[in-house]
Formats: sequence, structure tokens, C-alpha cells
Amino acid sequence: MASRKSSRATGGSPSPGSKRETKHGGGKNGKKEGLSGSSFFTWFMVIALLGVWTSVAVVWFELVDYEEVLGKLGIYDADGDGDFDVEDAKVLLGLKERSVPAQPTSPESEESVQPAENVESERKIADVEVEEEIQSVLHEALHSQPGERHEDVDESVNDQWQVKEEIRDETLEVPATDDMLRELENEIPEAYETPDSIQKDADSMVDDVGAVESESYEIPALDDYVPDLEERISDPDTPGDSEVMPEDAVEHYAEDRVHEDYSEDQGVESKQTEDDVVIEPEESENPVKAEDYSNDVQVGKSEKETEQDKTEKAKKKKKPKLLNKFDKTIKAELDAAEKLRKKGKVEEALRAFEALVNQYPQSPRARYGKAQSEDDLAEKMRSNEMLQQAINTYDEVVSLPNVPSDLIKLSLKREADRQQFLGRMRGSLVTLQKLVQLFPSETSFKNDLGVGYLLIGDNSNAKKVYEEVLSLAPNDGFAKVHYGFILKAENKIAESIPYLQEGLESGDPGTDDGRFYFHLGDALQRMGDKEAYKWYELGYQRGHFASVWQRSLYNVKGLKAQPWWTARETGYTELVKSLEKNWKLIRDEGLAVMDKKRSLFLPEDENLREKGDWSQFTLWQQGRKNENACKSVPKTCALLERFPEATGCRRGQIKYSIMHPGTHVWPHTGPTNCRLRMHLGLVIPKEGCRIRCAQEYRDWEEGKVLIFDDSFEHEVWQDAESYRLIFIVDVWHPELTAQQRRTLPAI
Repeated sequence: MASRKSSRATGGSPSPGSKRETKHGGGKNGKKEGLSGSSFFTWFMVIALLGVWTSVAVVWFELVDYEEVLGKLGIYDADGDGDFDVEDAKVLLGLKERSVPAQPTSPESEESVQPAENVESERKIADVEVEEEIQSVLHEALHSQPGERHEDVDESVNDQWQVKEEIRDETLEVPATDDMLRELENEIPEAYETPDSIQKDADSMVDDVGAVESESYEIPALDDYVPDLEERISDPDTPGDSEVMPEDAVEHYAEDRVHEDYSEDQGVESKQTEDDVVIEPEESENPVKAEDYSNDVQVGKSEKETEQDKTEKAKKKKKPKLLNKFDKTIKAELDAAEKLRKKGKVEEALRAFEALVNQYPQSPRARYGKAQSEDDLAEKMRSNEMLQQAINTYDEVVSLPNVPSDLIKLSLKREADRQQFLGRMRGSLVTLQKLVQLFPSETSFKNDLGVGYLLIGDNSNAKKVYEEVLSLAPNDGFAKVHYGFILKAENKIAESIPYLQEGLESGDPGTDDGRFYFHLGDALQRMGDKEAYKWYELGYQRGHFASVWQRSLYNVKGLKAQPWWTARETGYTELVKSLEKNWKLIRDEGLAVMDKKRSLFLPEDENLREKGDWSQFTLWQQGRKNENACKSVPKTCALLERFPEATGCRRGQIKYSIMHPGTHVWPHTGPTNCRLRMHLGLVIPKEGCRIRCAQEYRDWEEGKVLIFDDSFEHEVWQDAESYRLIFIVDVWHPELTAQQRRTLPAI
């Protein structure tokens, strides 16, 4: 080293002997003999200054003794094998953890395995200028990229960490194809890339289950069908439910109901719309689009979420666990069958699940898949028989051993929904009772049980259920609106208002329902509170009502909407002419029935009267003729038989209506926009009787027909000195098609 320093100091070059003496510790700058020291040094400086060409120069001019350089790299030996190789480079680049070898090292490699703190003292002993030359060439060869900082990679431990961080941030690329290490790295390609076979397996797994880490949830194929357990269990509306035609459909309404009977209000399924029955769906939507109500200060949740809200959201994010230990062992087979079902290959899916059930009769998930496939097939075939088979299979799932609780919930809830759809209300109630017994802490099941009681008209037990829910969860909005609904049905108008209002304001699932806006507005109206129309307006904005005035809930989209109609506008001029021509015949038969006092006129029982005496005698109800009633008024019934737009109107009635003095009928609306109502005056006092529809008032005249759309709010006063007798004839809305008239469910 001393001789080299002196020669450099005087401007000379080291002799070949000095080069050989400093091998593995000094600095041999080239292998080619015959180059003078000065010319070589000049070449070296030019190459060093060019920078980006250094690696090329190193290869083509053979300026570096690779053996010597690799020997110098011994200080970076990480695995203790005595030299610097690819494994050591991985440690340096942060691709592999440093390992401490157990075997002793030779004196020659002592400095190669010294700890990092001894590196600085070693450098002080070495020739500084030679060290700089070696480091410069090495760094250019290993790490050079255009525009990079050329710092010593062994400067300190912090520098090594910085290199690792840069690699993690992708500011540097792993030198997997570096010229110096290419041959060594080609021997171990598995350290840097994934073999094609493994990658293909991984890709196929992603295709099959949607994610490589399948342990985070059980059956990915089912997750699309059941996005989250809470929403699935709490929401009775399920896509596709409407396709199967119910056998024992529950009648929705009686005449002019204010929706006080939940079973009729509900229909066969909760919130049934006309989409369920009308073939042309584009004609069966409510014509009003929902508007933005996010800034409404009257209704909606506070911006600050409560802890209960956060807990509920956390529950919803949790995936249901549907596999027991055994089902996990046949997960691939279950997924394959489920994949068929999700692709709409219902028959194939059913066969696949049936085969699994036959092979593994104790598999809950296989049997649940069979039930789902039968459910789907029932929808496709529009078969009640197949749907009943699905119901039975859902019930079988629960009877098996070791069924995951989430699967029990889904099976029983779906079973109850399907039973309700078929009109098996009491069977559904039994299923819901079983759910509550198995999961007594789940208020959502209690809420569903309350609905089950309401659907069979058992308001008393429903009330007890919701009182229990509210004692456990005082802020449960679903329980509040239903409890308020029951109170209003009991004519506890003032008591019902806070429950309905707070329930709607909660924004909880199941509360944004037109019935609750309807009843809250109606309750406020009856209390003389002008806030009623604010809630009607909000119901209209949210798409529940066709307008603030037209608040029917069972509507067909696009029908002409106006409060009052003329005979010519309806197109039923022949019917109107016949009624007006024969009004005395109709009147006399009606009076004859009254005189006989045979109790054929029944008091209005729909809670529409504020006060007074109002009775009706019905001849046709929901398109069905009352044969016994018609025997009492045969000529009137014979007259009407010629007009199917009236006798075939399954959303209306034909009846006599008598109202005595001192009667006031609350403002109310009919259930549907699919009918128009004709009033024929029979016995009309000269003064004191009037009717309002929307904002226009009319008076009856004997022998004349008034026509209005009773889906608009209307109100009646009878302040005369004698009774008023009229004949009511409902007809299909003239814009309904023949197909719609055949398929719309009765009301």
C-alpha cells in the first residue's frame, strides 16, 4: 500500500509487481499488459466521467478485475460463506433477512463478516483513493440508473434502510438482470418470479371464488345473493318474489279503507306494488320520481351517528357464516353448484344440489342450496307447487345437526317470507315464532313476528311484541312506526303521532313506507294540525304518493290523473246514460230494501267518520256479485250486468250509500288510481250535502251522475235535515288495458 501511495504522489503508475502484491486488498486496474500508466489513468478518468457508459466500458475494456472486486465485496458478506454472492445482494437490497451462520470464518475472510460498526475502522486502514475508485466502479456496475444519486451503498445502516425504502416505493428496481450477476441469478429464478403453474392455479382460484384469501368468508358465490345478513333478514321484500302467483291471496282493502287493517294494507307481501302483477312493468310504477330530501330538517337522522348506529353498521358488514366443519371439506363442490345457480342455470343447479344432498344428507349448506334452487325454479315456472317444495326444504335445513346459526336465520326467514307470499299467514307466523325462540336477543326477528301477527289481523299480540321490542330498544324505528300504526287503528290518534313521526325520522330500514306517511298525515289532519301536508309533501317527494293530493298506494304508472271527470272523458257514456235514465228504478228498489228493515245496510266500519250515521248496501265487491243482495234489487242488478267496466272492476264496488244528518267523513283517499267512482243522486236534500275532491267542491243532484277519482283526497259533509241516498258505481280507469284489467289483483 505504501509503495502505491508514493507512486501516485509522484504522478507515476504502479508496477505490475505492485498490482500483484495488492490483489484482494489493493487495486488492480486492468488485465491488459502493455498500456502505460499515464494512458491507462487517462482512460480510466474518461470512463469514470462519462458515468452512464461505465458498465459498457467495464465489460468491453475489461478494466475491472472481477475477482478482485468480488473479494473487496467480502465486507458485505451476509450469510458468512466467505464471499459476496446473490444471496448477499438480496440481503443488501432488502429482499431477504440477514442470517447469522454458525460456522467459523477463516482469517482471510475475517473482514468480510465483521459487523457494520467495524467497517469504518477497516476503511481508515485502506488506501482511500483506491477505495474510492473501487467503490465508484462497483456502484456504477450494480446500481447505476440515469439521474440517480451515486452514493456508497455501504455508508451506514441508515443508508441500507434507505435503499430498502426506495425499493418498496418503487423508485428503484430490483437488479435481477444486472450484468455482473446475470448468470448467478439465472440459476435461481424462483426467488424473483412466480412459476407459471402456480400463477395459473392462483388465477383459477380467483375465478372460482372471487378472492385468493377465501378464509375470510365461507361461500363467496353466495355473498352476492345475500349481501349482508342483517339487511336480508330485516327486509321482507326480495327480488323476484312477485313472479310466483299466490294461491290464497289476502284481500287488500274494503271500500274506502284508510289502511287501518294491516293484513289488507300489506297485501300478500309487504309493500307489494303493481309490478307484482302487471305484465308491462313500464306502466306499473308510481309516476312520481323521488326527489332529493337529504337536507330536510323535519325528517332524517342526525349527522352524528350514535353508537348503536355504528354497531348496526358493523353487523351489516360482517359476512354470514354458512358452512359447518363438514361443509368446509366439500366447499369446492358446493361452490360449483352455487356457481350454476348464480349463472341462472337453475335446473342444473338443482340437480347438482340434489346429488350433494343424496351423497351428504347431513350437509346443511347443500340442502339450503337445494331449497334456493327450488325457490328459483318456482319463480321461473310460476309454480306454487314448486315453491311449497322449496318451503319444505328450507324447513329441513334447520332440522339437521350442526347447522351454523346464520344459516338457520336465513333459512327460517326465507321460509316465512315464502309462506307469506303464498298466503300461508299462520304457517309463516309459526316459523317466525320459532326464529324468535331460537334468537331471543334479535329484535329484528321480533319485529318480523309483529308483522306476522298484523297480517292475520291479530293487532293485540302484535302490540305486545312491539312493546317488548321498544322496552329492549327504545329507539327502534321499525317498532315505532308499527306501534304507532296499531295505536291509530285503535283510534288513539294523538298517541299514535309521536311513534309514527319518530319512527319515520329514524330512517331505519323498513320505515320509509308510504303507509306510515299516509297514517301520520291522516292522524295530524284529524287533530287539526297543518303539519299533515308537510308529511304528505315529503311522502310525495320520496315517491310514495303520485302527488300531495293523490295519495293512493296501489298505482299503475302513467294513468291520467285529475280529481273530477266528465262522462265523455271516461268513455263510459252508455253506462252514465243508463244510470241517469233508470235512476228512479234504482232509487225505488233501494228504498224498498230500506223500508223492509232487513239489516242489509251495514254501518261504515273503516274509521272514516268523525261523527254521524253512514251505512251501505253492497251488490258487487271486488268484481264478485253478491247473489243474495241482488235478489233484493233484481232490476238494478240486471241493469248493471250489461256493463263489465263496472261489474268486472275488481278494484271497486257497486253499492247503495245512505248518510244521515250530522255526519262528517274525514278527508281520506282510496287505495288505488286504477278506478273512477260514479255517484248517482237518488234522494238528495236541497241544502247541506256536499263533497270535496282535492280543492273543488260539488253538490249531488237527483238523477245526475258525478264522477271523480277517489285516489285524490276527498271529504263529505251531511248537514241537511234529512237523509241522503246515493248509488255508487266504481269503474276501471279508462286507460287501463284489457290485460291489466285481467291481471291486476283485487282491492
